[in-house]
Amino acid sequence: MKGELAWRRPNRPSLYCLLVNPIYAGAYVYGLRPSDRRRQRPGRPKSGRRAPDLDNAHVVLHDHLPAYISWDRYLENRKQLQSNATKQRAPVRAGAALLSGLLICGRCGLRMNAAYNHNGRGPRYQCANMRSTYDEPLCQSLSAPPLDTLIGRLAVEAVQPAALEIALSVAANLEAERIALRQHWQQRLERARYEADRARRQYDAVEPENRLVVRTLERAWETALSGLARLEAEQEKALRERPAAPTQAEITAIRAISTDLPALWLSDTTTQADRQTIVRLLLERVLVEVIGDSEQVRVECHWHGGIHTEHRIVRPVSCAKRLSTYAALVARASELRTAGLDGDEIAESLNREGWRPAKRCDAFSGSMVRNLLRTAHPQAPVSRLRHPAVEREPDEWTIPELARRLALPQSTVYSWVRRGRLQSRSISGGSRPNRLVLADAETVAALEPKPMLTP
Repeated sequence: MKGELAWRRPNRPSLYCLLVNPIYAGAYVYGLRPSDRRRQRPGRPKSGRRAPDLDNAHVVLHDHLPAYISWDRYLENRKQLQSNATKQRAPVRAGAALLSGLLICGRCGLRMNAAYNHNGRGPRYQCANMRSTYDEPLCQSLSAPPLDTLIGRLAVEAVQPAALEIALSVAANLEAERIALRQHWQQRLERARYEADRARRQYDAVEPENRLVVRTLERAWETALSGLARLEAEQEKALRERPAAPTQAEITAIRAISTDLPALWLSDTTTQADRQTIVRLLLERVLVEVIGDSEQVRVECHWHGGIHTEHRIVRPVSCAKRLSTYAALVARASELRTAGLDGDEIAESLNREGWRPAKRCDAFSGSMVRNLLRTAHPQAPVSRLRHPAVEREPDEWTIPELARRLALPQSTVYSWVRRGRLQSRSISGGSRPNRLVLADAETVAALEPKPMLTP
Protein backbone atom coordinates (compact mmCIF):
# COMPACT_ATOMS: atom_id res chain seq x y z
CA MET A 1 0.00 0.00 0.00
CA LYS A 2 1.09 3.55 -0.68
CA GLY A 3 2.71 5.16 2.32
CA GLU A 4 3.55 1.88 4.05
CA LEU A 5 7.14 0.82 4.71
CA ALA A 6 8.13 -2.47 3.12
CA TRP A 7 11.41 -4.12 4.15
CA ARG A 8 13.27 -6.11 1.53
CA ARG A 9 16.58 -7.93 1.52
CA PRO A 10 19.50 -5.72 0.42
CA ASN A 11 21.49 -6.45 -2.69
CA ARG A 12 24.66 -5.12 -4.18
CA PRO A 13 23.07 -2.79 -6.80
CA SER A 14 20.85 -1.19 -4.15
CA LEU A 15 23.80 -0.58 -1.83
CA TYR A 16 25.81 0.84 -4.73
CA CYS A 17 23.02 3.26 -5.66
CA LEU A 18 22.79 4.31 -2.02
CA LEU A 19 26.51 5.08 -1.78
CA VAL A 20 26.68 7.08 -5.02
CA ASN A 21 23.53 9.11 -4.31
CA PRO A 22 24.41 12.73 -3.33
CA ILE A 23 21.59 12.69 -0.76
CA TYR A 24 23.83 10.39 1.28
CA ALA A 25 26.13 13.43 1.71
CA GLY A 26 23.28 15.91 2.35
CA ALA A 27 23.20 17.46 -1.15
CA TYR A 28 20.20 17.99 -3.41
CA VAL A 29 21.05 17.36 -7.05
CA TYR A 30 18.83 17.78 -10.10
CA GLY A 31 19.80 16.49 -13.54
CA LEU A 32 22.23 13.84 -12.30
CA ARG A 33 21.12 11.38 -15.00
CA PRO A 34 20.29 13.45 -18.10
CA SER A 35 18.09 11.91 -20.77
CA ASP A 36 19.12 11.66 -24.40
CA ARG A 37 16.03 11.88 -26.59
CA ARG A 38 17.84 10.13 -29.43
CA ARG A 39 18.19 7.00 -27.26
CA GLN A 40 14.62 6.92 -25.95
CA ARG A 41 12.35 4.07 -27.05
CA PRO A 42 8.64 4.48 -27.77
CA GLY A 43 6.48 3.49 -24.83
CA ARG A 44 9.39 3.57 -22.37
CA PRO A 45 9.59 7.07 -20.88
CA LYS A 46 12.54 6.22 -18.59
CA SER A 47 14.74 4.94 -21.39
CA GLY A 48 17.58 6.96 -22.88
CA ARG A 49 19.11 7.97 -19.56
CA ARG A 50 22.83 8.45 -19.48
CA ALA A 51 25.25 7.51 -16.73
CA PRO A 52 25.26 9.76 -13.64
CA ASP A 53 27.35 12.84 -14.28
CA LEU A 54 27.77 14.97 -11.16
CA ASP A 55 29.95 17.58 -12.88
CA ASN A 56 27.27 18.44 -15.44
CA ALA A 57 24.23 18.32 -13.14
CA HIS A 58 21.76 21.20 -13.50
CA VAL A 59 21.40 21.98 -9.78
CA VAL A 60 23.67 21.06 -6.85
CA LEU A 61 22.67 22.41 -3.40
CA HIS A 62 25.11 21.45 -0.63
CA ASP A 63 23.99 21.03 3.00
CA HIS A 64 20.35 21.00 1.90
CA LEU A 65 19.48 17.70 3.62
CA PRO A 66 20.71 15.81 6.70
CA ALA A 67 24.07 14.22 5.81
CA TYR A 68 25.46 10.88 6.90
CA ILE A 69 28.99 11.69 5.68
CA SER A 70 30.83 14.80 4.58
CA TRP A 71 30.94 15.94 0.96
CA ASP A 72 34.70 15.29 0.71
CA ARG A 73 34.23 11.77 2.03
CA TYR A 74 31.43 11.21 -0.47
CA LEU A 75 33.66 12.28 -3.37
CA GLU A 76 36.43 9.96 -2.17
CA ASN A 77 34.00 7.02 -1.94
CA ARG A 78 32.61 7.77 -5.40
CA LYS A 79 36.09 7.95 -6.88
CA GLN A 80 37.01 4.64 -5.26
CA LEU A 81 33.86 2.96 -6.58
CA GLN A 82 34.56 4.22 -10.09
CA SER A 83 38.12 2.92 -9.97
CA ASN A 84 36.89 -0.48 -8.76
CA ALA A 85 34.34 -0.79 -11.57
CA THR A 86 35.27 -3.12 -14.43
CA LYS A 87 32.97 -1.99 -17.20
CA GLN A 88 35.67 -2.52 -19.80
CA ARG A 89 37.81 -5.59 -20.27
CA ALA A 90 39.59 -6.61 -17.10
CA PRO A 91 43.38 -6.23 -17.13
CA VAL A 92 45.82 -9.10 -17.16
CA ARG A 93 45.92 -10.64 -13.70
CA ALA A 94 48.01 -13.22 -11.92
CA GLY A 95 46.58 -16.72 -12.04
CA ALA A 96 46.35 -19.84 -14.15
CA ALA A 97 43.01 -18.89 -15.77
CA LEU A 98 43.61 -17.76 -19.35
CA LEU A 99 40.28 -15.95 -19.86
CA SER A 100 39.97 -14.10 -16.57
CA GLY A 101 38.01 -10.92 -17.34
CA LEU A 102 37.04 -11.93 -20.92
CA LEU A 103 34.45 -14.60 -20.17
CA ILE A 104 30.72 -13.77 -20.40
CA CYS A 105 27.94 -16.06 -19.18
CA GLY A 106 25.83 -17.24 -22.12
CA ARG A 107 22.77 -17.63 -19.89
CA CYS A 108 22.47 -14.32 -18.02
CA GLY A 109 24.97 -12.16 -19.96
CA LEU A 110 26.99 -11.20 -16.88
CA ARG A 111 30.73 -11.49 -16.47
CA MET A 112 32.13 -14.78 -15.17
CA ASN A 113 35.03 -14.85 -12.75
CA ALA A 114 37.81 -17.33 -12.06
CA ALA A 115 37.94 -19.34 -8.84
CA TYR A 116 40.96 -21.28 -7.61
CA ASN A 117 41.24 -24.35 -5.41
CA HIS A 118 44.12 -26.36 -4.00
CA ASN A 119 46.54 -23.47 -3.56
CA GLY A 120 46.06 -22.01 -7.04
CA ARG A 121 45.67 -25.25 -8.98
CA GLY A 122 42.51 -26.38 -10.66
CA PRO A 123 40.93 -23.07 -11.75
CA ARG A 124 37.23 -22.90 -12.56
CA TYR A 125 35.08 -20.34 -14.34
CA GLN A 126 31.83 -19.58 -12.56
CA CYS A 127 28.97 -17.10 -12.85
CA ALA A 128 28.57 -16.02 -9.23
CA ASN A 129 26.88 -12.65 -9.68
CA MET A 130 23.50 -13.75 -8.33
CA ARG A 131 25.15 -15.59 -5.47
CA SER A 132 27.16 -12.53 -4.45
CA THR A 133 24.05 -10.32 -4.81
CA TYR A 134 21.23 -12.50 -3.44
CA ASP A 135 23.05 -15.60 -2.12
CA GLU A 136 21.43 -17.71 -4.85
CA PRO A 137 22.98 -20.82 -6.47
CA LEU A 138 25.60 -20.44 -9.17
CA CYS A 139 24.23 -19.74 -12.63
CA GLN A 140 26.77 -22.10 -14.21
CA SER A 141 30.28 -23.36 -13.61
CA LEU A 142 32.88 -25.31 -15.56
CA SER A 143 36.48 -26.36 -15.30
CA ALA A 144 38.96 -23.95 -16.86
CA PRO A 145 41.53 -26.29 -18.54
CA PRO A 146 39.28 -27.58 -21.40
CA LEU A 147 38.19 -24.06 -22.33
CA ASP A 148 41.71 -22.63 -21.99
CA THR A 149 43.05 -25.41 -24.22
CA LEU A 150 40.48 -24.56 -26.93
CA ILE A 151 41.18 -20.82 -26.80
CA GLY A 152 44.94 -21.42 -26.83
CA ARG A 153 44.63 -23.59 -29.94
CA LEU A 154 42.41 -21.03 -31.67
CA ALA A 155 44.84 -18.23 -30.78
CA VAL A 156 47.76 -20.16 -32.25
CA GLU A 157 45.78 -20.92 -35.41
CA ALA A 158 44.77 -17.28 -35.74
CA VAL A 159 48.39 -16.12 -35.91
CA GLN A 160 49.72 -18.86 -38.16
CA PRO A 161 51.78 -17.60 -41.14
CA ALA A 162 48.83 -17.64 -43.57
CA ALA A 163 46.57 -15.70 -41.23
CA LEU A 164 49.49 -13.55 -40.18
CA GLU A 165 50.16 -12.40 -43.74
CA ILE A 166 46.53 -11.32 -44.01
CA ALA A 167 46.85 -9.40 -40.78
CA LEU A 168 50.04 -7.72 -41.97
CA SER A 169 48.36 -6.72 -45.22
CA VAL A 170 45.54 -5.22 -43.19
CA ALA A 171 48.18 -3.33 -41.21
CA ALA A 172 49.56 -1.97 -44.48
CA ASN A 173 46.07 -0.81 -45.43
CA LEU A 174 45.77 0.88 -42.04
CA GLU A 175 49.01 2.72 -42.71
CA ALA A 176 47.63 3.92 -46.05
CA GLU A 177 44.51 5.14 -44.26
CA ARG A 178 46.73 6.85 -41.70
CA ILE A 179 48.61 8.69 -44.47
CA ALA A 180 45.34 9.76 -46.08
CA LEU A 181 44.05 10.91 -42.71
CA ARG A 182 47.25 12.91 -42.09
CA GLN A 183 46.83 14.63 -45.48
CA HIS A 184 43.22 15.44 -44.60
CA TRP A 185 44.33 17.06 -41.33
CA GLN A 186 47.07 18.99 -43.13
CA GLN A 187 44.51 20.43 -45.51
CA ARG A 188 42.25 21.46 -42.64
CA LEU A 189 45.19 23.05 -40.83
CA GLU A 190 46.29 24.93 -43.96
CA ARG A 191 42.80 26.37 -44.33
CA ALA A 192 42.69 27.32 -40.63
CA ARG A 193 46.12 29.00 -40.87
CA TYR A 194 44.99 30.87 -43.97
CA GLU A 195 41.86 32.12 -42.16
CA ALA A 196 43.95 33.22 -39.16
CA ASP A 197 46.51 34.98 -41.40
CA ARG A 198 43.73 36.64 -43.39
CA ALA A 199 42.11 37.90 -40.15
CA ARG A 200 45.49 39.28 -39.03
CA ARG A 201 46.01 41.12 -42.35
CA GLN A 202 42.52 42.62 -42.14
CA TYR A 203 43.23 43.79 -38.60
CA ASP A 204 46.54 45.34 -39.65
CA ALA A 205 44.97 47.13 -42.63
CA VAL A 206 42.26 48.98 -40.67
CA GLU A 207 42.76 52.51 -39.44
CA PRO A 208 43.07 52.85 -35.63
CA GLU A 209 40.45 55.60 -35.61
CA ASN A 210 37.77 53.06 -36.62
CA ARG A 211 37.50 51.57 -33.17
CA LEU A 212 34.30 49.62 -33.82
CA VAL A 213 35.79 47.96 -36.89
CA VAL A 214 39.04 47.29 -35.00
CA ARG A 215 37.22 45.52 -32.19
CA THR A 216 35.22 43.44 -34.66
CA LEU A 217 38.32 42.39 -36.61
CA GLU A 218 40.18 41.70 -33.37
CA ARG A 219 37.45 39.31 -32.23
CA ALA A 220 37.49 37.63 -35.64
CA TRP A 221 41.27 37.22 -35.42
CA GLU A 222 41.05 35.75 -31.91
CA THR A 223 38.31 33.34 -33.05
CA ALA A 224 40.47 32.18 -35.96
CA LEU A 225 43.49 31.69 -33.69
CA SER A 226 41.49 29.69 -31.12
CA GLY A 227 40.01 27.55 -33.91
CA LEU A 228 43.52 26.87 -35.23
CA ALA A 229 44.77 25.88 -31.77
CA ARG A 230 41.78 23.62 -31.21
CA LEU A 231 42.26 21.97 -34.60
CA GLU A 232 45.95 21.32 -33.90
CA ALA A 233 45.07 19.69 -30.58
CA GLU A 234 42.41 17.51 -32.25
CA GLN A 235 44.87 16.45 -34.94
CA GLU A 236 47.49 15.47 -32.38
CA LYS A 237 44.95 13.47 -30.38
CA ALA A 238 43.53 11.70 -33.44
CA LEU A 239 46.94 10.69 -34.75
CA ARG A 240 48.11 9.63 -31.31
CA GLU A 241 45.10 7.38 -30.65
CA ARG A 242 45.20 5.75 -34.07
CA PRO A 243 47.40 2.60 -34.00
CA ALA A 244 50.63 2.86 -35.93
CA ALA A 245 51.61 0.23 -38.48
CA PRO A 246 54.57 -2.04 -37.59
CA THR A 247 57.96 -1.21 -39.01
CA GLN A 248 59.78 -3.45 -41.46
CA ALA A 249 62.05 -4.75 -38.68
CA GLU A 250 59.02 -5.58 -36.53
CA ILE A 251 57.34 -7.37 -39.45
CA THR A 252 60.48 -9.48 -40.02
CA ALA A 253 60.62 -10.40 -36.34
CA ILE A 254 56.92 -11.31 -36.32
CA ARG A 255 57.35 -13.59 -39.34
CA ALA A 256 60.33 -15.31 -37.72
CA ILE A 257 58.43 -15.95 -34.48
CA SER A 258 55.28 -17.19 -36.24
CA THR A 259 57.08 -20.16 -37.81
CA ASP A 260 57.45 -21.80 -34.39
CA LEU A 261 54.48 -20.28 -32.60
CA PRO A 262 52.94 -23.50 -31.15
CA ALA A 263 56.21 -24.39 -29.42
CA LEU A 264 56.58 -20.79 -28.27
CA TRP A 265 53.06 -20.84 -26.81
CA LEU A 266 53.83 -23.97 -24.77
CA SER A 267 57.36 -22.95 -23.87
CA ASP A 268 58.36 -22.58 -20.23
CA THR A 269 59.72 -19.13 -21.00
CA THR A 270 56.23 -17.92 -21.98
CA THR A 271 54.39 -16.86 -18.84
CA GLN A 272 50.68 -17.08 -18.30
CA ALA A 273 50.52 -13.29 -18.29
CA ASP A 274 52.04 -13.31 -21.81
CA ARG A 275 49.39 -15.76 -23.00
CA GLN A 276 46.63 -13.65 -21.44
CA THR A 277 47.99 -10.56 -23.22
CA ILE A 278 48.04 -12.37 -26.58
CA VAL A 279 44.45 -13.59 -26.12
CA ARG A 280 43.28 -10.06 -25.28
CA LEU A 281 44.90 -8.73 -28.45
CA LEU A 282 42.88 -11.25 -30.49
CA LEU A 283 39.56 -11.61 -28.66
CA GLU A 284 37.03 -9.04 -27.47
CA ARG A 285 35.04 -11.49 -25.33
CA VAL A 286 34.07 -15.16 -25.08
CA LEU A 287 30.49 -16.33 -24.40
CA VAL A 288 30.11 -19.70 -22.67
CA GLU A 289 26.93 -21.70 -22.06
CA VAL A 290 26.74 -25.13 -20.45
CA ILE A 291 24.02 -27.11 -22.24
CA GLY A 292 21.68 -28.23 -19.48
CA ASP A 293 23.67 -30.01 -16.79
CA SER A 294 25.64 -32.16 -19.22
CA GLU A 295 29.26 -32.19 -20.29
CA GLN A 296 28.55 -30.30 -23.53
CA VAL A 297 29.56 -26.60 -23.57
CA ARG A 298 28.82 -24.07 -26.32
CA VAL A 299 31.56 -21.48 -26.84
CA GLU A 300 31.13 -18.30 -28.93
CA CYS A 301 34.28 -16.30 -29.64
CA HIS A 302 34.02 -12.61 -30.59
CA TRP A 303 37.25 -11.65 -32.33
CA HIS A 304 38.59 -8.18 -32.95
CA GLY A 305 37.35 -7.11 -36.36
CA GLY A 306 33.77 -8.36 -35.97
CA ILE A 307 34.24 -12.09 -36.67
CA HIS A 308 32.22 -14.54 -34.52
CA THR A 309 33.01 -18.27 -34.34
CA GLU A 310 31.16 -21.05 -32.47
CA HIS A 311 32.74 -24.15 -30.97
CA ARG A 312 31.87 -27.08 -28.70
CA ILE A 313 33.94 -28.53 -25.87
CA VAL A 314 33.45 -31.33 -23.37
CA ARG A 315 33.84 -30.50 -19.70
CA PRO A 316 34.41 -33.05 -16.92
CA VAL A 317 31.29 -33.85 -14.90
CA SER A 318 30.94 -35.51 -11.52
CA CYS A 319 29.05 -38.66 -12.51
CA ALA A 320 28.09 -40.68 -15.57
CA LYS A 321 24.39 -39.82 -15.21
CA ARG A 322 25.16 -36.21 -16.21
CA LEU A 323 26.62 -37.30 -19.56
CA SER A 324 24.49 -36.45 -22.56
CA THR A 325 25.27 -39.95 -23.90
CA TYR A 326 24.38 -41.74 -20.66
CA ALA A 327 21.33 -43.59 -22.03
CA ALA A 328 23.20 -44.73 -25.15
CA LEU A 329 26.23 -45.72 -23.05
CA VAL A 330 24.16 -47.88 -20.70
CA ALA A 331 22.34 -49.46 -23.65
CA ARG A 332 25.63 -50.35 -25.34
CA ALA A 333 27.18 -51.76 -22.16
CA SER A 334 24.03 -53.81 -21.46
CA GLU A 335 24.10 -55.13 -25.02
CA LEU A 336 27.70 -56.27 -24.59
CA ARG A 337 26.83 -57.79 -21.19
CA THR A 338 23.99 -59.76 -22.78
CA ALA A 339 26.43 -61.04 -25.42
CA GLY A 340 28.41 -62.75 -22.62
CA LEU A 341 31.33 -60.30 -22.16
CA ASP A 342 32.68 -59.62 -18.69
CA GLY A 343 33.52 -56.18 -17.28
CA ASP A 344 37.07 -55.98 -18.64
CA GLU A 345 36.03 -57.04 -22.12
CA ILE A 346 33.15 -54.53 -22.13
CA ALA A 347 35.58 -51.78 -21.08
CA GLU A 348 37.94 -52.65 -23.94
CA SER A 349 35.08 -52.58 -26.45
CA LEU A 350 33.78 -49.22 -25.17
CA ASN A 351 37.24 -47.65 -25.30
CA ARG A 352 37.78 -48.99 -28.81
CA GLU A 353 34.45 -47.55 -29.97
CA GLY A 354 35.29 -44.06 -28.61
CA TRP A 355 33.16 -43.91 -25.45
CA ARG A 356 34.61 -41.86 -22.61
CA PRO A 357 33.83 -41.79 -18.86
CA ALA A 358 32.72 -38.72 -16.90
CA LYS A 359 36.08 -37.49 -15.54
CA ARG A 360 39.42 -38.22 -13.85
CA CYS A 361 40.47 -40.72 -16.53
CA ASP A 362 40.32 -41.07 -20.28
CA ALA A 363 39.27 -44.71 -20.58
CA PHE A 364 36.88 -47.20 -18.98
CA SER A 365 38.04 -49.99 -16.71
CA GLY A 366 36.31 -53.21 -15.71
CA SER A 367 35.32 -51.89 -12.30
CA MET A 368 33.86 -48.73 -13.87
CA VAL A 369 31.74 -50.79 -16.23
CA ARG A 370 30.48 -52.99 -13.40
CA ASN A 371 29.57 -49.94 -11.32
CA LEU A 372 27.84 -48.40 -14.33
CA LEU A 373 25.69 -51.48 -14.92
CA ARG A 374 25.01 -51.96 -11.21
CA THR A 375 23.77 -48.34 -10.95
CA ALA A 376 21.70 -48.54 -14.12
CA HIS A 377 20.20 -51.97 -13.29
CA PRO A 378 20.10 -52.27 -9.49
CA GLN A 379 17.69 -55.22 -9.70
CA ALA A 380 20.20 -57.32 -11.65
CA PRO A 381 22.15 -59.90 -9.58
CA VAL A 382 25.76 -59.11 -8.94
CA SER A 383 26.83 -62.48 -10.31
CA ARG A 384 25.80 -61.35 -13.80
CA LEU A 385 28.29 -58.50 -13.58
CA ARG A 386 31.17 -60.83 -12.61
CA HIS A 387 31.24 -64.00 -14.62
CA PRO A 388 34.62 -65.68 -14.29
CA ALA A 389 35.07 -68.27 -17.04
CA VAL A 390 36.18 -71.29 -14.92
CA GLU A 391 35.10 -74.90 -14.78
CA ARG A 392 33.43 -75.92 -11.55
CA GLU A 393 33.05 -79.26 -9.88
CA PRO A 394 29.71 -80.26 -8.37
CA ASP A 395 28.78 -78.45 -5.13
CA GLU A 396 31.40 -75.68 -5.60
CA TRP A 397 30.59 -72.09 -4.76
CA THR A 398 32.36 -68.78 -4.96
CA ILE A 399 32.66 -67.04 -1.61
CA PRO A 400 30.19 -64.23 -2.55
CA GLU A 401 27.68 -66.80 -3.83
CA LEU A 402 27.88 -68.92 -0.70
CA ALA A 403 27.61 -65.82 1.51
CA ARG A 404 24.40 -64.80 -0.27
CA ARG A 405 23.04 -68.34 -0.04
CA LEU A 406 23.64 -68.41 3.70
CA ALA A 407 22.60 -64.77 4.20
CA LEU A 408 25.90 -64.12 5.98
CA PRO A 409 28.64 -61.55 5.50
CA GLN A 410 31.44 -62.53 3.13
CA SER A 411 33.96 -61.97 5.90
CA THR A 412 32.39 -64.85 7.86
CA VAL A 413 32.81 -67.26 4.94
CA TYR A 414 36.38 -66.01 4.43
CA SER A 415 37.19 -66.77 8.08
CA TRP A 416 35.78 -70.31 7.77
CA VAL A 417 37.94 -70.92 4.68
CA ARG A 418 41.02 -69.48 6.36
CA ARG A 419 40.56 -71.63 9.50
CA GLY A 420 39.98 -74.77 7.39
CA ARG A 421 36.35 -75.27 8.33
CA LEU A 422 35.50 -75.27 4.64
CA GLN A 423 37.52 -76.91 1.87
CA SER A 424 38.46 -74.66 -1.06
CA ARG A 425 40.75 -74.41 -4.04
CA SER A 426 42.32 -71.43 -5.79
CA ILE A 427 41.20 -70.42 -9.28
CA SER A 428 42.29 -67.77 -11.77
CA GLY A 429 39.87 -65.87 -13.92
CA GLY A 430 38.26 -62.49 -14.21
CA SER A 431 40.01 -59.37 -12.96
CA ARG A 432 41.61 -60.99 -9.83
CA PRO A 433 42.31 -64.42 -8.28
CA ASN A 434 39.46 -66.12 -6.41
CA ARG A 435 38.60 -69.33 -4.61
CA LEU A 436 35.94 -72.00 -5.03
CA VAL A 437 34.48 -73.46 -1.83
CA LEU A 438 33.23 -77.07 -1.66
CA ALA A 439 29.89 -77.22 0.14
CA ASP A 440 27.28 -79.86 -0.54
CA ALA A 441 23.66 -79.72 0.57
CA GLU A 442 24.37 -81.18 4.02
CA THR A 443 27.20 -78.68 4.63
CA VAL A 444 25.04 -75.79 3.53
CA ALA A 445 22.23 -76.93 5.82
CA ALA A 446 24.65 -77.21 8.70
CA LEU A 447 26.05 -73.75 8.08
CA GLU A 448 22.71 -71.99 7.81
CA PRO A 449 21.91 -69.79 10.81
CA LYS A 450 19.42 -71.44 13.17
CA PRO A 451 16.38 -69.35 14.18
CA MET A 452 16.40 -68.20 17.78
CA LEU A 453 13.88 -69.85 20.08
CA THR A 454 11.60 -67.55 21.99
CA PRO A 455 10.65 -68.54 25.53
